[in-house]
Amino acid sequence: MELIETTYTVTLRDYPEELPARERIAAETRYAKELEKQLGGPEQVAAALDTMTNLEESPPEVVSPGDLTLLKAWGKASVAAKQAGFRDLGEGDGAYFEVRLL
Repeated sequence: MELIETTYTVTLRDYPEELPARERIAAETRYAKELEKQLGGPEQVAAALDTMTNLEESPPEVVSPGDLTLLKAWGKASVAAKQAGFRDLGEGDGAYFEVRLL
Protein backbone atom coordinates (compact mmCIF):
# COMPACT_ATOMS: atom_id res chain seq x y z
CA MET A 1 0.00 0.00 0.00
CA GLU A 2 1.25 3.44 -0.97
CA LEU A 3 1.92 6.05 1.71
CA ILE A 4 0.95 9.64 1.01
CA GLU A 5 2.94 12.43 2.66
CA THR A 6 0.66 15.27 3.49
CA THR A 7 -0.12 18.04 5.92
CA TYR A 8 -3.59 16.75 6.70
CA THR A 9 -5.19 13.52 7.90
CA VAL A 10 -8.30 11.65 6.86
CA THR A 11 -10.00 9.42 9.44
CA LEU A 12 -13.06 7.25 8.93
CA ARG A 13 -15.36 7.87 11.89
CA ASP A 14 -18.43 6.09 13.27
CA TYR A 15 -18.44 3.20 10.82
CA PRO A 16 -21.17 0.87 12.17
CA GLU A 17 -19.03 -2.25 12.21
CA GLU A 18 -15.43 -3.09 13.01
CA LEU A 19 -13.26 -2.84 9.91
CA PRO A 20 -9.90 -4.51 9.49
CA ALA A 21 -7.17 -1.86 9.51
CA ARG A 22 -6.28 -2.63 5.90
CA GLU A 23 -9.83 -1.84 4.70
CA ARG A 24 -10.09 1.32 6.83
CA ILE A 25 -6.74 2.62 5.57
CA ALA A 26 -7.68 1.81 1.97
CA ALA A 27 -10.95 3.76 2.34
CA GLU A 28 -9.16 6.75 3.92
CA THR A 29 -6.54 6.67 1.16
CA ARG A 30 -9.20 6.59 -1.58
CA TYR A 31 -10.90 9.56 0.08
CA ALA A 32 -7.66 11.57 0.30
CA LYS A 33 -6.64 10.78 -3.28
CA GLU A 34 -10.02 11.88 -4.63
CA LEU A 35 -9.91 15.12 -2.62
CA GLU A 36 -6.46 15.81 -4.06
CA LYS A 37 -7.61 14.96 -7.58
CA GLN A 38 -10.60 17.30 -7.28
CA LEU A 39 -8.75 20.19 -5.62
CA GLY A 40 -5.37 19.93 -7.38
CA GLY A 41 -3.05 18.22 -4.90
CA PRO A 42 -2.21 17.87 -1.21
CA GLU A 43 -1.12 21.49 -0.83
CA GLN A 44 -4.46 22.69 -2.22
CA VAL A 45 -6.36 20.38 0.14
CA ALA A 46 -4.43 21.78 3.11
CA ALA A 47 -4.95 25.37 1.91
CA ALA A 48 -8.68 24.74 1.43
CA LEU A 49 -8.95 23.25 4.92
CA ASP A 50 -7.17 26.25 6.38
CA THR A 51 -9.48 28.64 4.55
CA MET A 52 -12.56 26.65 5.59
CA THR A 53 -11.48 26.83 9.23
CA ASN A 54 -10.98 30.58 8.96
CA LEU A 55 -14.37 31.02 7.27
CA GLU A 56 -16.13 29.18 10.11
CA GLU A 57 -14.77 31.80 12.50
CA SER A 58 -15.49 34.84 10.26
CA PRO A 59 -18.67 36.90 10.08
CA PRO A 60 -20.63 36.34 6.82
CA GLU A 61 -19.84 39.82 5.49
CA VAL A 62 -16.12 38.95 5.37
CA VAL A 63 -16.63 36.08 2.88
CA SER A 64 -15.15 37.00 -0.49
CA PRO A 65 -16.24 35.76 -3.93
CA GLY A 66 -13.06 33.64 -3.99
CA ASP A 67 -14.06 32.08 -0.68
CA LEU A 68 -17.49 31.21 -2.09
CA THR A 69 -15.83 29.58 -5.09
CA LEU A 70 -13.64 27.57 -2.72
CA LEU A 71 -16.69 26.51 -0.68
CA LYS A 72 -18.38 25.22 -3.83
CA ALA A 73 -15.22 23.39 -4.93
CA TRP A 74 -14.84 21.86 -1.46
CA GLY A 75 -18.46 20.69 -1.50
CA LYS A 76 -18.05 19.04 -4.90
CA ALA A 77 -14.72 17.48 -3.92
CA SER A 78 -16.16 16.18 -0.64
CA VAL A 79 -19.04 14.42 -2.40
CA ALA A 80 -16.67 12.77 -4.90
CA ALA A 81 -14.23 11.82 -2.12
CA LYS A 82 -17.02 10.32 0.00
CA GLN A 83 -18.15 8.17 -2.92
CA ALA A 84 -14.57 7.01 -3.50
CA GLY A 85 -13.96 6.39 0.19
CA PHE A 86 -17.07 4.28 0.71
CA ARG A 87 -16.55 2.33 -2.53
CA ASP A 88 -16.09 -1.34 -1.56
CA LEU A 89 -17.45 -0.63 1.95
CA GLY A 90 -21.01 0.39 1.29
CA GLU A 91 -22.66 3.32 3.03
CA GLY A 92 -22.26 3.09 6.76
CA ASP A 93 -25.16 4.83 8.47
CA GLY A 94 -23.73 7.79 10.36
CA ALA A 95 -20.17 7.14 9.16
CA TYR A 96 -18.12 10.03 7.82
CA PHE A 97 -14.58 10.99 6.90
CA GLU A 98 -12.97 13.57 9.15
CA VAL A 99 -10.32 15.74 7.45
CA ARG A 100 -7.98 17.74 9.70
CA LEU A 101 -4.81 19.74 9.33
CA LEU A 102 -1.80 18.32 11.12
